[in-house]
Amino acid sequence: MKRLAAIIGALVLLAGGCSSREDREPPLKPVSLPDLSKMTASAQKQIREAHGSLTKTIEKHEAAPAKVAEAYGTLGRIFMAADQTDAAEPCLLNAQTLAPSDIRWPYYLGHLNRDRGQLPAAAAFFERALELRPDDLASLVWLGDIYLALGRPDDAEPRFAKALALQPNSLSARFGLGRTALAKQDYSAAVTHLEGVLAQDPEAAGAHYPLAMAYRGVGKLDKADAHLRQREDHVILPADPLMVELEELLESPQAYESRGIRALDRKDWTEAATLFRKGLAIAPDNAALHHRLGTALYLMGDGAGARNEFEAAVQASPDYHLAQYSLGVLLQADGRHAEAIDRFTAAVRSRPGDTAARVRLAASLRRIGRAKDALSHYEQVAAMNPDLTEARFGHAIALVQIGRHREARDRLTEGMKADPHSSLFAHGLARLLATARDDRIRDGQRAMTLVQDLLKQGRTLDLGATMAMALAELGQFAQAATVQRDLIAAAEKAGLRDMVARLTRNLGLYERGEPCRTPWTADEVP
Repeated sequence: MKRLAAIIGALVLLAGGCSSREDREPPLKPVSLPDLSKMTASAQKQIREAHGSLTKTIEKHEAAPAKVAEAYGTLGRIFMAADQTDAAEPCLLNAQTLAPSDIRWPYYLGHLNRDRGQLPAAAAFFERALELRPDDLASLVWLGDIYLALGRPDDAEPRFAKALALQPNSLSARFGLGRTALAKQDYSAAVTHLEGVLAQDPEAAGAHYPLAMAYRGVGKLDKADAHLRQREDHVILPADPLMVELEELLESPQAYESRGIRALDRKDWTEAATLFRKGLAIAPDNAALHHRLGTALYLMGDGAGARNEFEAAVQASPDYHLAQYSLGVLLQADGRHAEAIDRFTAAVRSRPGDTAARVRLAASLRRIGRAKDALSHYEQVAAMNPDLTEARFGHAIALVQIGRHREARDRLTEGMKADPHSSLFAHGLARLLATARDDRIRDGQRAMTLVQDLLKQGRTLDLGATMAMALAELGQFAQAATVQRDLIAAAEKAGLRDMVARLTRNLGLYERGEPCRTPWTADEVP
């Protein structure tokens, strides 16, 4: 009836030669509720309440445009937080129409179109946001990112440069300038900016890959390879208060998960655990939240609590590979390799491309005497990521375990060349050369040379044991026995009973004038 009365009133005004308010205002997009049936009850309640508030505000014809815009914007932001972008778009467009000077609406529309992959539209909205607030750092960085993605580095560069001028410690702005320089093939500038990112935050792992490409561009291949080995899929984002505000609007498991992840990024484990628990109060069977909570508890030192949460995640979703993987890691750390194998196998079954799970699966297989079974997993990892040091080394040790010493020697030698900064391959090769049963492979002198080079980097009990093995292979049994006794004394002082037993067995060999022919015992395989 109210709507009918409004239409009649408008007709009367029109007949009198006057324009109605609806005629004066620009046309608005129709808004409707999407299917809410798959959302949690709390999210449905919030959306219905916001929609009801919008309806009431519209029906109050005397409401100011700014108030109507706020009602549209509130519903649009809640839709956006709930990943209902199609429903959010008309709300945000209406809010922008009614309140064209409010930066929030073009800003959110920029993110909405960016998430959809509609980059030209996203760029236009962020440009509008910058017209309203020229010094908005987040808008500058996001716009620069979009122009880079569109292949327009000349347009990206001034946005990143302005952001860095506004905030000289902005990692995201410096990261953007580094990637822009790389896109323009200004490799020296790219190195400078990206090294600056890592100098400011060594954990900014996303900088390693573009930095590797920049070092390749300037011909420093050794540095390029070093950074390639450290690459991770890590995004360096700007501080984004408007998006934080949006994510905190919705009382949903996803919202609490996002907020908890940000707390983890800040290393605020307690706050993260609290937020994940709030999400679980809404959705008790959410496997991702159980896993997140388990991660926070583990970082807080609560291993038992972490294990319980990982188990809960698996119970809620047996195919949730991250929880299976995490349980495998805990079991592996406890030396329960047979149980760890079951967990890593489940993780690999759900996610065949998970190289981390395959490497750990292969490691546990080796440690229970199934080195031959481990080989196929190492080979699959090599096909997916040939530069993964841990996999290359594990593969070589598996070959040692099954007696394929020539292949193992060659792989360890290749590993030394590919990763000269790692001691893993050199130490493994030294021990193999000192102890191999195949006299065509043994080379005590080369083993000693490798050990002496490694000693320059630092002394360890394991390296000392390898030195004694090399001395014995060279026939210097008295010196080998002396070194071994010193190692036993050091291990006893450190309370390392298992190591004392192993070292004592080899001491007996040296005292009898016999070399060692066992590179690693079953309980010390690396």
